Amino acid sequence: MLGGRGAGKTRAGAEWVQGEVDAGRSGRIALIGETLGDVREVMIDGPSGLRAIARENEKPRYEVTRKRLLWPNGAVGHVFSAGEPESLRGPQFDAAWGDELAKWRYAEAAWDMLQFGLRLGQNPRQVMTTTPRPVPVLKRLMADRRTAVTRASTHANRANLADGFFRAVISRYEGTRLGRQELDAELIEDNPDALWNRETIEQGRIERAPLALVRVVVGVDPPATGGTKSDECGIVCAALGQDGHAYVLDDRSMGRLSPLAWAKRVAGCYRAHEADRIVAEANMGGDMVGTVMRQEMPDAPIRLVRATRGKRVRAEPVAALYERGLVHHVGGFAKLEDQMCDWVPGGKSPDRLDALVWALTELMLSGEAGEPKMRRL
Repeated sequence: MLGGRGAGKTRAGAEWVQGEVDAGRSGRIALIGETLGDVREVMIDGPSGLRAIARENEKPRYEVTRKRLLWPNGAVGHVFSAGEPESLRGPQFDAAWGDELAKWRYAEAAWDMLQFGLRLGQNPRQVMTTTPRPVPVLKRLMADRRTAVTRASTHANRANLADGFFRAVISRYEGTRLGRQELDAELIEDNPDALWNRETIEQGRIERAPLALVRVVVGVDPPATGGTKSDECGIVCAALGQDGHAYVLDDRSMGRLSPLAWAKRVAGCYRAHEADRIVAEANMGGDMVGTVMRQEMPDAPIRLVRATRGKRVRAEPVAALYERGLVHHVGGFAKLEDQMCDWVPGGKSPDRLDALVWALTELMLSGEAGEPKMRRL
């Protein structure tokens, strides 16, 4: 089921599962979300989740320690994170509900492991509820003749959504490429004029980075303003391996942050990945960028860079690294990859993309070699 934001995908998935349970068709059900927290907070305990829609005397009970949902009639829902595909190896089911398939970080691996587990009953079935993105696993699934595809736009659920949402979101995004995807549930292919495409990114995707890394850098594109109206702060961590390849490790970009808040977020990324340097654009914030980050990381090596060339000139060499197979995404970064495959030179480049370009430029195009460092397992 492809649905726009707020179209009712979660409610539809929950109702499908409840229908399977009520009819006695399914007794062992896999519940898979992007993370374990997403399964519990959205699919189970959310306002449209399985516990919310059940009749009072038939509400399923969640066992936190065993990560399973128990219905009074004996049906069991087993909870899994798509970020841990191996956890799906072994268990078997007669039904499955997966939410936001197009966002799963290890979508291919998680999907494959789930298929091997759907082996109980006469006709094991599964429903996937997701906002569409042109990722390979979703495109392949939609093209399969055994798949029934349904769509629902955000407008279809207008009566249950806040007026403010429509005023702020619909007016801004309706009719745009992003709006057609996020609101109208259209599968929008890569922009043919963009420097990146999903096929190239997918070919270089890996599940784990090598243990021995030469350098680790956090690229930062600070917002021009702070507070609730600020743009995103782009925060992307990448590493250089002994093999001369780059590995994108993390995307912690976030919007609507004060300068101190995004500096704390940068510091958290720097420490989590034991980075060697932070590279931050200083065009908009000037000396403030360095000052606010040093409040959080007084001893961290910080390089402030200024964009003296156009964004296209900076981005094209980085895109060429991808084409040569020299850059690998460790897992999936949905929002970053959406920006990469939608940005057209000449347009305003998104913050995540800018942070990525700064990090990879530092590592691959103007960085310094060093002794390999061993990453923690």
